[in-house]
Amino acid sequence: MIQRLEESADISPQARESPVRQSVTVTKLRAEYQDDAFGIGTATPRLSWRVEDAGPEWRSDRYELTLERASGTSSVIVHSPEQLFVPWPFAPLESRERVRVSVRSGSGPSWSAPSESLVIEAGLLAQSDWVRDLISPATIGGLSDGAPLLFGDADLAADPVSARLYLTAHGIVEFTINGHRVGDDIFAPGWTAYEKRLRYRVYDITELLHAGSNRLQALLGNGWYRGQLVWPQNRSSYGDRLALLAQIEVTYADGSRGIFGTDAGWGAVGSSILFDDFYDGQRRDMRIADSPDGKEVDRVEVRGAASERLVAPSGPPVRITETLPAVQLITSPSGRTIVDFGQNLVGWVRLRVSGAAGEEVTVRHAEVLEHGELGVRPLRSALATSTYILSGRPDEVLQPTLTFNGFRYAEIDGVPELALTDVDALVLGTDLERTGWFESSDTRLNRLHDNVVWSTRGNFLAVPTDCPQRDERLGWTGDIQVFTPTATTLFDTAGFLSEWLEDLAAEQKPDGGVPFVIPDVLRDPDPAAAAWSDAATIVPDALHFAYADVGVLERQYTSMRAWVEKVRGMVGPDLLWTTGGPFGDWLDPTAPPEDAARAQADPDVVATAYFARSSGILARVAAVLGRQADAEDYAVLERRVRAAFISAYVDDTGVVRSDCQTVYALAITGDLFATDRQRDGAGRRLAELVMDAKFRVSTGFVGTPLILDALTMAGREDLAHRMLLTESCPSWLYAVSMGATTIWERWDSMLPDGSINPGTMTSFNHYAYGAVADWMYRCLAGLAPTSPGYRTIEVRPRVTGDLTSASARHLSPYGEIAVSWRLEDGRTELSLSVPYGVTAEVWMPGATAPTTVEHGHHEFAAEVSTA
Repeated sequence: MIQRLEESADISPQARESPVRQSVTVTKLRAEYQDDAFGIGTATPRLSWRVEDAGPEWRSDRYELTLERASGTSSVIVHSPEQLFVPWPFAPLESRERVRVSVRSGSGPSWSAPSESLVIEAGLLAQSDWVRDLISPATIGGLSDGAPLLFGDADLAADPVSARLYLTAHGIVEFTINGHRVGDDIFAPGWTAYEKRLRYRVYDITELLHAGSNRLQALLGNGWYRGQLVWPQNRSSYGDRLALLAQIEVTYADGSRGIFGTDAGWGAVGSSILFDDFYDGQRRDMRIADSPDGKEVDRVEVRGAASERLVAPSGPPVRITETLPAVQLITSPSGRTIVDFGQNLVGWVRLRVSGAAGEEVTVRHAEVLEHGELGVRPLRSALATSTYILSGRPDEVLQPTLTFNGFRYAEIDGVPELALTDVDALVLGTDLERTGWFESSDTRLNRLHDNVVWSTRGNFLAVPTDCPQRDERLGWTGDIQVFTPTATTLFDTAGFLSEWLEDLAAEQKPDGGVPFVIPDVLRDPDPAAAAWSDAATIVPDALHFAYADVGVLERQYTSMRAWVEKVRGMVGPDLLWTTGGPFGDWLDPTAPPEDAARAQADPDVVATAYFARSSGILARVAAVLGRQADAEDYAVLERRVRAAFISAYVDDTGVVRSDCQTVYALAITGDLFATDRQRDGAGRRLAELVMDAKFRVSTGFVGTPLILDALTMAGREDLAHRMLLTESCPSWLYAVSMGATTIWERWDSMLPDGSINPGTMTSFNHYAYGAVADWMYRCLAGLAPTSPGYRTIEVRPRVTGDLTSASARHLSPYGEIAVSWRLEDGRTELSLSVPYGVTAEVWMPGATAPTTVEHGHHEFAAEVSTA
């Protein structure tokens, strides 16, 4: 029920008469996925908020939204306890409209204090709003040229009271106005499926413009649009011409407006960037000014509008998120100067140097040292090198802007008197809010968790990439499919991954096939790979579970259904998926270095298990969306595929075909059994395999995220702890023992003697195996969601005596949840803080039933035997 109040500068008499509970506050009001809802791409943004400082008697039963817009103020009371993604109850926003929204929550006769107002400004919502065109240099800026500098002027009649820049490009762009850089984002507008979706960004440039002539400049880099992608020298995946679209809209004090931006009157010149590429690096001549002054000017060609493809961003941009100092200067055995930053990271090296004009400085990057020298072999063809020709100015600052590198070490040549204080590292990544923290009594696990965080930060750069250093850096679907539950715990990835899923749907083939990388630059004509293509169903389901966002299911439902139907059309009447290659249980530790797909797990077992999983997800999603016919159809399909799996691959005693850790992990977590005898037998057999392996991991990308859950579900949480805490290779802690500061692609990316794995595919920053952090939160610390958005949680730490304490904090959509426990003298003490809106079931060690608690702080204790 919605009660609409008349437009007024005041609230209704009914609301005014209700008492206000000043202690109860409403915080973190956001629109869609954005705390800063500037340039939002929808006319009806959903709203979310948190209720804080609520007493035990508080029960929200309604909320009041107040909207301030140019036409007046209006309020709406909605009788609902919801506070996540509530529908927009007002008239839709118009393009460019700027409004203020606030909310307060009601409980019985009481109201909370109103929230702070959220400013929402709509972007350009209609194709007709775009009146400027893409332009491209006519003769310069080709594939073999440096980065072109495009320029124009905006002649303003007066100082503006408001000005906005709407910006996009084929390539990446740095925009300046009157010599001042616009925005703090990097690699704008980001990477999307360019032919179908071209992202634009919006900037408030009011303070940068003035009456009279204003110089507009844009430096264009190759980026993802025209740089190398996938294979060496594979340039121009999307086109061979860089292009820019800039539309500036100015409002004057008298209410009149002016529009400026890219058109045929712009020009282009060369810049100081002589070469730029994400894989190979950047070359810059510091003697060349990034200005058209004194240079021969090239004309530009108008390449038309892109309005039918333009979309506003849902997630945050790439930014500099941290600066790390150098920690050590090393002289290598060959006499090279190498800087160690103490952390494998993604970003730029920044140098402060003084040298003569024309002297050259070179910076090469690598993740590891091998025999004391820079370990560049894992880069494959990527040069990962930036060079600078000095201008001769003192204290010159050198850093790239149109490339990025994954590195811990940088070899620097041309700076003979380099001091540690002359160099630091700028960390780049999509600017995601941190939401998860873990700590335990074992410092090795704490380092493992930090490694997962750093690998997420480095690889969540515009899209969720596999690795950030070699000639690849692609959005592999299999990697993010296994990692999404961990990602949503560590960071607020709702907008970032929702946006990536829209590209997945855009790149999906007409028959439902899902490419192996998104955006799709592999361009396989018929892509269908078990566990990889299943990202179409698994990732949106995981986002819904983490954030209670039904909208992501609605947007992705057609894609999800198309993928399951693709597999249904591929299998025969026996419903066994026997063509699910080419990856299988990728990077099983027994696979030879040059054949990562040669795993112990039967690929047909893997594929059919995923077919059952995706069918079941689709059945549940259809039910959530009220598509009952589909829900029944896919529930039947899931049952039939499960039955087919059991009949073909599971014997009466629970032995699963190919009899390895991964197939048992799949079967146990997917409950792919018909009888308790099979279920119990599979659990025993998995335990035997783990003990036979001396608690070492024997799983690849598919089995690793599931193996500890499978042991826990089989009642062998003791073995799960032993496996996690094992240091001998292959194990999670082997890399930690070798000094890793990020997650490795291979269990043995570095061998015990300090040499690099001989395989050509070896990365030291690859988050997939970091999916174990999800189990660490749920089962070590004991913080596990049991319904979408953490509306209900289970607090159930698995206390075995291997750890004496563990804790986790998570910023859920409802607020911070914190759990910590300590084991001492056979007694477990647990502290729990629950925000309003969340109900927790607490299982203390040895309990036969849970204790249910709601918001507030709670303390528990129990005697426990760890014998």
